Amino acid sequence: MKKKKVKKPAKKTVKKVKKRTAVKKPAVKAKKKKVTSIPAGASLEEVGVITHYFPKVDAAVVKLTKSGLSIGDKIVIKGHTSDFKEKVNSIQLDHEPIQNAEKNMEIGLKVKAKVREHDVVYKIVS
Repeated sequence: MKKKKVKKPAKKTVKKVKKRTAVKKPAVKAKKKKVTSIPAGASLEEVGVITHYFPKVDAAVVKLTKSGLSIGDKIVIKGHTSDFKEKVNSIQLDHEPIQNAEKNMEIGLKVKAKVREHDVVYKIVS
């Protein structure tokens, strides 16, 4: 009787895996919040609050809570992400342009940048 040669299983080669080292990411610098400057000697008077924004026409609905607003007034809109000043050029009430808006009115106001609900509208009083 002849002995059969038994094949030994092939040795498995073990691949050495390189140990991954942690890559240190550079520290993220905190962004400085831009603060709107107002003229010296002027103060801010709260006028109302933004209740809605229409992005296609860049208009905001403002609920006047403290005082009135007129065309030509300079305002500052401040919120979590918005902080800018502008001159009031257009005010509407029920889709009709008006010159003056009084306390407790809900008006449409043309704005130059995106605003959000609960942003506060201030009038610059000199």
